[in-house]
Amino acid sequence: MIDFHNHILPNFDDGSHSMEMSIAMLKHAYSQGITEVVNTVHFQHPKVEGIEISYQIIKQEIRKLQKELQKMNIPIKIHIGSEVFYLPNLMQIKDDPIATIGNGNYMLIEFQPYTIPDTHKQIFFDLKMEGITPVIAHPERYKPIQENINLVYEWLNAGCLIQVDAGSIVGTLGKSARIASEKIIKNKWCQILGSDAHDNRKRNFCLKDAFLIAKQWIGDEAVALVLDHPLALLDGEPIIVELDENYSEIRPPFWKRI
Repeated sequence: MIDFHNHILPNFDDGSHSMEMSIAMLKHAYSQGITEVVNTVHFQHPKVEGIEISYQIIKQEIRKLQKELQKMNIPIKIHIGSEVFYLPNLMQIKDDPIATIGNGNYMLIEFQPYTIPDTHKQIFFDLKMEGITPVIAHPERYKPIQENINLVYEWLNAGCLIQVDAGSIVGTLGKSARIASEKIIKNKWCQILGSDAHDNRKRNFCLKDAFLIAKQWIGDEAVALVLDHPLALLDGEPIIVELDENYSEIRPPFWKRI
């Protein structure tokens, strides 16, 4: 399996606090059958204010962590990535290599938990016009999505992709996130699962448990969420999303009017 979303680099954001913690997390990840992880350090988030984060710095730190994994005989490959905090400047940072994944073709974007600014609609459209597909990080955890799940359909209809947190599926991130994640996956609106692991305690890797639950919901199609799709994304290859055109609960999306 490939874990697409995690915070394993020590002392960069609110993730791992030490090299020892990172090793313990990745050892646990390997025990679940995870062989590759995409480190998604927080980028331009208030959590990392004052911390210098660049592609070269993250690449250097990943190299250090990779060497430690080799010493410990933990065969996990680490990829460079980031979780970009939504600000109206996404078009200005799109060429920064740390801001995108998959040869610059994808950008993992998170919002504040309680608000999704209307400005994102035009900016996402502009990113798509530049060949960059927004990947929405854990929408099931956002209050506006929990209140109106149809917003996820709008994002997909606009050409975005959806990443759901494993913790939401297994219930460790709250009841509302658990309910929303089930709706998203059963509607087949999710393309990628990610652990969003932060530490070796309450928010450790739990991708295997989430995958097994998702498999109960949608059968073998769940395999693509932890293997085929994240692999395609790393390679910068397109991920085809087939939506139910007869989905009647959705209101006419903003994107159709652009």
